[in-house]
Amino acid sequence: MRLLAVLIAFVGLPAIAADPITGRVVSVHDGDTVRVLDAANVQHKVRLNGIDAPERGQPFGTASRDRLAAIVMGKTVTVENEGRDKYGRTLGRIKIEGQDVNRQMVADGLAWHYVKFNNDPRLAAAERQARVTGKGLWADKAPVPPWEWRASERDQKATKRVPARR
Repeated sequence: MRLLAVLIAFVGLPAIAADPITGRVVSVHDGDTVRVLDAANVQHKVRLNGIDAPERGQPFGTASRDRLAAIVMGKTVTVENEGRDKYGRTLGRIKIEGQDVNRQMVADGLAWHYVKFNNDPRLAAAERQARVTGKGLWADKAPVPPWEWRASERDQKATKRVPARR
C-alpha cells in the first residue's frame, strides 16, 4: 500500500482519499488554498477541491481571499481529505460547524465550480444561482475564469522570454 501511495505521488495520479484532517486554519493563500495546523503541529496545505478562485492580481482575487479568510481564518475546520494534487497539496472539502466552505465560496460568487476536475451537482447548482443573481464576480459583464487567466499569464511570460529576431 505504501508503494502505491509513493507511485501515485510521483506519477501525479489522483490519490485515494485519506482520513479527515482536523485543525486550525493558520493562513489563507487565496480564495481556494489554506494552511491547516493539526493537533500534532503538522501543517497541511489544502486546496479546496472542486472550486477555482480568482488568482491574486486578477479581478475579484482579493475579495475571494478575504471572504475565505473571514469564514475560516483562525478557526478549527475539518478537511474531508480527497487525496493530493500534482503539487502535493491536500485536496479537500472544508467544513466548519457543518458548513461546506467550498460550496459557500461558489455560492458567494467568489469561485467557479471547477468542472474540469469535479462533477459535484451541489457546486454546479451554487454557481448557477450565483450567476443568476449576479453575486460577486458574476456582477462583472465578462468574468475571466482563473484557468484562462493563468494560461494568458503564462503566454505573456513566454512571449517576453522569446528573443527578438534580427
